Amino acid sequence: MEISLGQWLLILFLVVVPLLYEWSATFKYFCKMGFYNGYILCLAVLVIPVCALRGRNVENMKIIRSMMLHVKYLYGIKIDVRGIENFNIKEPYVVVSNHQSSLDLLGLMEVLPDRCVPIAKKELMYMGTVGLACWLGGIIFINRKKTDDAISVMSEAAQTMQREDVRVWVFPEGTRNHSGSMLPFKRGAFHLAVQAQVPIIPVVISSYRDFYSKKEKRFTTGRCTVQVLPPMATRGMSTEDVPALTDRVRQAMLVAFEGLSGELGAPQ
Repeated sequence: MEISLGQWLLILFLVVVPLLYEWSATFKYFCKMGFYNGYILCLAVLVIPVCALRGRNVENMKIIRSMMLHVKYLYGIKIDVRGIENFNIKEPYVVVSNHQSSLDLLGLMEVLPDRCVPIAKKELMYMGTVGLACWLGGIIFINRKKTDDAISVMSEAAQTMQREDVRVWVFPEGTRNHSGSMLPFKRGAFHLAVQAQVPIIPVVISSYRDFYSKKEKRFTTGRCTVQVLPPMATRGMSTEDVPALTDRVRQAMLVAFEGLSGELGAPQ
């Protein structure tokens, strides 16, 4: 039987791709990241019709979270959670977390409290099915390039938190940070907490260096720890207290980050 050019190409693809995946860490990295992003797009397609029945609603985050929880198993990532009891307060609060990569989504979904929505950059809203799923989940979008717009969104978020008993999750570094530490914190989340007079709950995700490095193009199996720190009160604080509050929270998170990452790097 004569084999066509298309069949030869298919055979070549089926042979070469698995070999490259096993032999090249860089090829494996791009394959795994490509699948990660594509898989999330597919999950968004599945979740949209279910969430659409309720419309834009913070309760849809429960559905989105349930759809995301299994992804860590596909990548062989073990996530340990500590201090989850610190979320057990009835009043609204602002969660602040460090931001290393798109993989932070796995840690976020692992501990996301009820009625809690992230604040995300506005560009995310235009990312097809993912953007629509995020909008239906009640995620708050902010234009970081326009200060007036950002202030307006934060002010509205403060009112929403009190009126609708909503919690907000913010990445105060403002962008992904692959340096192995933490960037200086932007103060928007802390202004929000002080304006709403609600506690700040820091969440620290340990370094991914055990299994992931964008710079080295490395993505293997591994583990990380998500630690929820005790709430920090803001009641009675004013705008003048925000800089000191920001520094205090960042320092507490940095100490926890270095401690957790050191544990993961220690011999087992």
